[in-house]
Amino acid sequence: MKRWLVLVLPSLLVLLSGCATPITSVQSQELRAYQAKGLEIQEKNPTTAAALGILPGGGSFYTRNYGLGVVNLLLWPLSVLWDPMSGYNGAQAINYYATQQVIDHKQQKEMSRLDDSLMAGSITKLQYVAKKREIESKYSAD
Repeated sequence: MKRWLVLVLPSLLVLLSGCATPITSVQSQELRAYQAKGLEIQEKNPTTAAALGILPGGGSFYTRNYGLGVVNLLLWPLSVLWDPMSGYNGAQAINYYATQQVIDHKQQKEMSRLDDSLMAGSITKLQYVAKKREIESKYSAD
């Protein structure tokens, strides 16, 4: 029985660790830029996720990594070594993708209205180009 656990549990951990992969450094930079512009959507609080990681599987369950949460629950108290960071990374990833989705939607909506204004003749081509640049700048991560 012990031999089975020694072989299966590490393999299971390796397979499930991809569930809480942190966002890339580029994505992290983008998220910070969105935060600075007040555009970040925070579905999950990274600090809360890290704090819940002290509980058996708490950080993983909070960030919707249910498979990893079960493993962390079974491996508690050992999982306290990695679940807080896993929860933090999971919350950041959730927030990044939620922010991207909302920003894309808002930008498309504004661009559609701008296109309609140009087609209706209520703005000139020059005004259109200027407003388009303004919208792109508003929603960029630069």
